[in-house]
Amino acid sequence: MTKPPKPGASPPAPGVEAQLGLRPGQSLTLLQELHILTREGKINQDSRRKLKQVYHLYQLIEPLLKEEQGGEPLTLADHGAGKSYLGFILYDLFFKAQAGSHIYGIETRPELVAASQALAQKLGFERMHFLNITAADAAQATQLPPRIRIITALHACDTATDDAIAFGLAKQAQAMVIVPCCQAEVAGVLRGGKALALARTPLAELWRHPLHTRELGSQITNVLRCLHLEAQGYQVTVTELVGWEHSLKNELIMARYTGQKKHSAAQRLHSLLQEFGLMSLAASRFGLPVEPVV
Repeated sequence: MTKPPKPGASPPAPGVEAQLGLRPGQSLTLLQELHILTREGKINQDSRRKLKQVYHLYQLIEPLLKEEQGGEPLTLADHGAGKSYLGFILYDLFFKAQAGSHIYGIETRPELVAASQALAQKLGFERMHFLNITAADAAQATQLPPRIRIITALHACDTATDDAIAFGLAKQAQAMVIVPCCQAEVAGVLRGGKALALARTPLAELWRHPLHTRELGSQITNVLRCLHLEAQGYQVTVTELVGWEHSLKNELIMARYTGQKKHSAAQRLHSLLQEFGLMSLAASRFGLPVEPVV
């Protein structure tokens, strides 16, 4: 049974709690402010898909949060926060009960940052903070603590995902949860070197056509990211976030820090960059030398 709704929030319509899978104490006001529930307490059909995705991701993140629960307060940075659906749900279901724990939303659109700050204040979510800053600049932001224990990046576009990973490495994150989106950087490099690659290796047929270039670039990008994380001491799991009917950007990368840096992963990363003509990214994106990793 849920707690009585706050003033201004109508109780959910019959059956809605079961359909949404609401937990005890969950804020109906939050769901209404996020337009997941209407003011009459009914499901907003346009938001059903988004809510299902965020809830499913929460179920995957919750074990990580519980693992990190002991000791010092939790800190989490959500990159490409957007309207902060994920951040607000995480705070409501977990962080608000954890004294001293904080969530930081990192977003480049100032209007979304302002709206999230206002909503956090309205809900009394005092340990949520929002920064109007890029993922690339976040590691140097003085508003953030020197260490962040958990990193999330849900559909942070293109290289913002790589910047979120770099942020996590700089902040010595214990866990990263990433759903990549719009991976264009590698595809651009593949496209630029296509003529030379076609003459050099039959593998270039894999990206001769523009559509294949985009799709292969997306696939290679995520493979390189996983190898990079393994080389930096993380155990990596790759799985499906939700069914394909909900999102084509569906890959979920979860990384837990073990401290066991895999030299073999760095070697394979370097070999793949070389094989696909991507060595221009070796130093700038992965901190690797141009020479083979031995």
